Amino acid sequence: MLELRPTCEHCNKPLPPASAEARICSFECTFCHDCVEGLLQGVCPNCGGGFVPRPVRPAHDWKNGNFLGRCPATTRVTYKPVDAQAHRDLVARVASVPAQAR
Repeated sequence: MLELRPTCEHCNKPLPPASAEARICSFECTFCHDCVEGLLQGVCPNCGGGFVPRPVRPAHDWKNGNFLGRCPATTRVTYKPVDAQAHRDLVARVASVPAQAR
């Protein structure tokens, strides 16, 4: 189950469970839309993969107890600002490869 991390790993912007700005990679590294499109250029600094919008967990119990109240988001913050030069080097190596082929 997704942790629904509470903030952007780079800028620490709040990304509550219902945020449409949250982006994740396949390892659930979590960043805000602005960081993904700007600094990160669509490349995860931790794994080199791509990003997708993070799903929103239902706030209400529509069916079978599968909702935020029973399965809450984590409160553990992962804050590790990206080394801009190291990331530029990574982007230079992988940007020409489509995310699904990395």
